[in-house]
Formats: sequence, C-alpha cells, structure tokens
Amino acid sequence: MGEVPPHENFRCVLRRPEKCPARRVADYLLKDSYMKIHLPRARRLRATAAFSLMEVTISMGVLGLAVSILFNGLTTGFFTIRMARENLRATQIMLEKAETLRLYSWNQITNTTYIKREFTVPYDPNSTSGKGAIYQGTIEIEPADISADYSDDLKQVTIRVSWKTGGLSRSREFRSLVSRHGMQDYIYGM
Repeated sequence: MGEVPPHENFRCVLRRPEKCPARRVADYLLKDSYMKIHLPRARRLRATAAFSLMEVTISMGVLGLAVSILFNGLTTGFFTIRMARENLRATQIMLEKAETLRLYSWNQITNTTYIKREFTVPYDPNSTSGKGAIYQGTIEIEPADISADYSDDLKQVTIRVSWKTGGLSRSREFRSLVSRHGMQDYIYGM
C-alpha cells in the first residue's frame, strides 16, 4: 500500500472519520493513555527532583572545606617560593663575598683592618622602598685547621649570613680555604 499524501489524510478525516487511518491512530493513542498525564506520578517526580536540606548542608560543608584547602595550599606555596628566593639571595651574597676574597692579595687577606668583617645587604639592592629581607653577615678569617707543612700559607674563611623570613630566623654559612699562592698571584702577578 502506497503512502497517502497529507492532503488526502485531511480529506479522509472530514468525509468519513470512522474509516480514516489517521483518526484510528489518534483514537488508539488517546485510549491507551499515551497522551494522558498521571498526577500521582508527576508529584513523585517533583518530590525527588529537589535536594533535601541535609544534602545541601553536607555539600556546602564539602565545598567550604575544598576552598579552605585551596587557600591554604596557595599560602603555603607562596611562602615556600619566598623562602627559596631569600635562600638563593643569601647564596648569591656569600658567593659574591667569597669571589671578592679570592682576588685579594695575601697581605690584604691577613690585614685585619683591610677587609670589612661585618656587612648588611638588602634583598633587592636596587630597591628604594626598603622592602624585603635584610641580610646581616660576618666574615671570619682564621688559620686553617690543617696539620701540614704549608698550614702557615692557608687561611680558613667563614662567611655567615643571617636574616628573618616573617618571624623565622634563618642563616647560611660558607667555608673555604685561601692560600698564599692562590688566584691573586695568577691574575695580578704579585
């Protein structure tokens, strides 16, 4: 059986509604409750579609805990980065002082008034605001604790740097040996 054009279906409903296939399908759908709405079922769906007060309270608690953990993680991360930067700056200061000492002559190193034994360096030497850590350091030059023939030609240099990160006192130390016939003779030819 071929398909009936849409205008023929319309004519069928108007002329003989009892024999029209479209009318029979519509009656079937209406009789078997395909198009009817059952109120008790709709009420049940509506009641289960919402969240209870207990579910909302627990979810807000979980959300609050997650936000708290996130902010705590950010704070800890920023503090760790700050400590790492300050530690790196302390290492730079000690290295700068050690490299300067290596270029001094033996007479300058053994002279107790030539080298400044205490120093203060800011975190950012180019800053005019004075923000950041202030590093306070000392340089100690002592005879080397070596029992060898050349021990008179060696000095032990200890560079200490201390500063505060918030309320936490921190310090770093660098030790090295300087010899009478070291780098200064090679560079300057003294």
